[in-house]
Amino acid sequence: MHFTELLSILQASVSPVILISGVGLLILSMTNRFARVVDRTRQLTTTFRNAPESERKRLQSQLTIFYRRARILRAAISFASLSVLMAAVLVISLFLSALWRADVVVVGAALFALCLGSLIFSLILFLQDLNVSLAALRLEMGPDHSKTAGEKVEG
Repeated sequence: MHFTELLSILQASVSPVILISGVGLLILSMTNRFARVVDRTRQLTTTFRNAPESERKRLQSQLTIFYRRARILRAAISFASLSVLMAAVLVISLFLSALWRADVVVVGAALFALCLGSLIFSLILFLQDLNVSLAALRLEMGPDHSKTAGEKVEG
């Protein structure tokens, strides 16, 4: 392999490597959200065990929402991780194709499409978590406060 071939491979690898870095930051954000959901769920579980019967229904609703959020975030993190994996495999395939002088355009395009598809699905799940988190906030605020907050936003 000549220096010019190596240089062209490195140039082709820049986009997937930048994608890995960006998605890594996204994963960091999602894992932080996941940790907060788990911590809050543990707190609510303790509160639920010691709560009077009149509070248990509201707490159970919150626990259900937090569990749903944890599942959504787990899936989002999994798809983001799969996106990073596909980008890494793409970079390796670029180097191996140059080393073996093989034409892997179709494989490279498929890996890049899978990488971006996983990222898109991860982001959709992340947005779904944001929407579900509003339901938990509404429950915590109670019916009186959520109506007041809604009026302030609309007005």
